[in-house]
Amino acid sequence: MIKPLLDKNNNTAILLAGILAIVVGIGVARFAFTSLLPFMLDDFLTLSYAGILASLNFAGYLAGALFSIFIKDINTKVKYFRIGMVLSILTTLILALSTNETLWLLSRVIAGFGSAMVLIVGGAIVMVKLNFENKTKAMGIHFSGIGFSIVISELISQTILKESTWSEAWLALSLFAFVVTFYSLYILSFDKAITKESVKHPLSRSIFSPYVILLILAYFTEGVGFVVQGTFLPDIINSLEGLEGYGNLGWLIVGIAGIPSSILWMRWAHSYGSVNVIIIAMALQIVGILIPALSTNILLNLLSGALYGSTFIGLVALFLNLGGQLAGKNPVVLMGAMTAAYGIGQVGAPLYSVALIEYFGDYNATLYVTASIVFVGILLLMYAKSVEPVKASCK
Repeated sequence: MIKPLLDKNNNTAILLAGILAIVVGIGVARFAFTSLLPFMLDDFLTLSYAGILASLNFAGYLAGALFSIFIKDINTKVKYFRIGMVLSILTTLILALSTNETLWLLSRVIAGFGSAMVLIVGGAIVMVKLNFENKTKAMGIHFSGIGFSIVISELISQTILKESTWSEAWLALSLFAFVVTFYSLYILSFDKAITKESVKHPLSRSIFSPYVILLILAYFTEGVGFVVQGTFLPDIINSLEGLEGYGNLGWLIVGIAGIPSSILWMRWAHSYGSVNVIIIAMALQIVGILIPALSTNILLNLLSGALYGSTFIGLVALFLNLGGQLAGKNPVVLMGAMTAAYGIGQVGAPLYSVALIEYFGDYNATLYVTASIVFVGILLLMYAKSVEPVKASCK
């Protein structure tokens, strides 16, 4: 049982190493911040500063995502993947050992860059190494690691917080990441350098049709929709009357709901069409965003977490899969444009969120504005269906 898991070419080992890498690069380096935010707000952070830190983290991720698009050579991908794993650990350790505001600002930017190296570049390595004729389903399993990353980082954080402080929780997360990183770095590497040249295809501007531009704009709105709950959900639930202390349970449910989501949404997209399924997923996300603004019922607010977890991971997979199909043999520029649009939404959303929260004194206005922006994305997609070229009806 152990021996296959130490085989660099074993599919199970490759998927396990990929999922563990996501747990480090996304769970520890990104989503643990959401889990620990209520405790840091009580002790160290202001909400405004937390919003700035979140925005800078997404800016770092955006920079890394755009940078990763231009890393062609697989051996270079391995190098930057390793760098991303190391950065994820070191930037988390800074949060454990220091309360210097400048260091925290720098660490969140660098952590965002590291997360992009792990998720995007690491995902490319996993895809290359997997030995399947059809890798789509296997990659769905790989990206279930995002859900696992929330669950595992949340369980570690809450276990430590029972007896210790948030800084010690950061330290425990750093140590956990340090230990599991060795396995991911070992499996997601090659015994010898790969010399295969990447095939270059000429870029055609015709790819940016009205249909594609509408998809890009809709993906921007989803970047906004992702951020507010992804940054503040535990604190949103804790702020509701009678629900103090339930926020982290809501966040745990986000992770559990997220584990199977990309696999299921991709399967439904194959059956019913990508745009149709994206619209349904965004509509469910809007319901989840609005629940805390309309109800203090515990079950409904836990459902809000489930709706968020079950949609945000799937929507990234759905949009990027559709973009990859539309781009044909030269996806780099289109994927870059989509990633940039999503990233701009991510960077801006925490800033308007904290401004509205401080002005009105609660999360309601932020939730209404965010839901409205995602609804605009649905309208854009419905219009896109009316101008959709025949060849774009991707499934």
